[in-house]
Amino acid sequence: CAATTGYGGGVIGRVLCIYLMVKGVEFQHTAAVNQTSGSELGTKYLEQLCDIWEKRGSGLTNRHGATGDIPLTGGRTQPLEESFYMLTHGGATRPLGSRGFTISCCLGGGYCEWACYDTLDLCNDLTHTYQDELHRPMWPYKFKIKFSGCGNDCVASIARADLSIIGTWRDDIRIDQEAVARYADDGMDIGVEVVDLCPTGCMTYDEKTLAIDNAECTRCMHCINRMKALRPVGPRGDAVDRAADKAPIPEGAQMLSWVIVPFVKIEKPYTAIKELLAKIWEWWDENAKMRERVGELVKRMGMRVFLKAMGLRRCRKWSTASRQSLRLLVAGGSDRSAGGNGK
Repeated sequence: CAATTGYGGGVIGRVLCIYLMVKGVEFQHTAAVNQTSGSELGTKYLEQLCDIWEKRGSGLTNRHGATGDIPLTGGRTQPLEESFYMLTHGGATRPLGSRGFTISCCLGGGYCEWACYDTLDLCNDLTHTYQDELHRPMWPYKFKIKFSGCGNDCVASIARADLSIIGTWRDDIRIDQEAVARYADDGMDIGVEVVDLCPTGCMTYDEKTLAIDNAECTRCMHCINRMKALRPVGPRGDAVDRAADKAPIPEGAQMLSWVIVPFVKIEKPYTAIKELLAKIWEWWDENAKMRERVGELVKRMGMRVFLKAMGLRRCRKWSTASRQSLRLLVAGGSDRSAGGNGK
């Protein structure tokens, strides 16, 4: 990552080897400009960016990124400082570096009725809090944070972030039995379309009443999406997940997030989330190899080591399978393994 004066990052440097064959392509640097609040772009803002880059760069931009950033592509080395000054002093937001990537989120309650917390406010708060981390790379490799307002995870944070913060609720799902009956009368096969597709099998339907074992519910949102007769109620907050993202992983398949904090209430100034981030970054910085994502570090050192370093309380959601070594004392003095084979 090329550096601009006063910053450890800001421009992703790209130097091509074919400049002897094709004139003028020896440098093709890229500057990624931070997204605007709420990912809303006005025409005046876009005109300003395009004017800057047309005069001092290639004039080419793209919009295919998942975070909402605006990559300015095809820049040459000499005009970079001037372009950077115009971006930072002309009303545009600053470019980002190659380690702390742009914090991104879904549009939350502004567009979605299921949002369990204000994703835009949390995203804006953390973006301003961690300006140094965004602009001055200091870690072994990339670290991405993404916010989803509910379990639908519209920003794909489970697969594309090192830290996912996903909206959830603490109380039982509210069921409007009369509305459920209307869905059935209108032809919906509730058993096939809702109950049978529950990932934990926590739902039952006897042709009259729909019931949910909320202790086994994983808040996947499928039943709520299918029938508005179901709604989340009670205190809302988020579950904090940790992932490895889509960076090249030497062994095995790509890793997805798993829950490390089942519920935390979202309240300003978001102290709980910031304290957890500080612990993760310190542990990662102390133990990781170069170009090793935090998920890869956890895989190498073990989840138990990571959780102990974070000081997190035990949670059954951390277990991928039931214990197989448990032995039970039964009548007669013999013992029996959890699998049912007495020895």
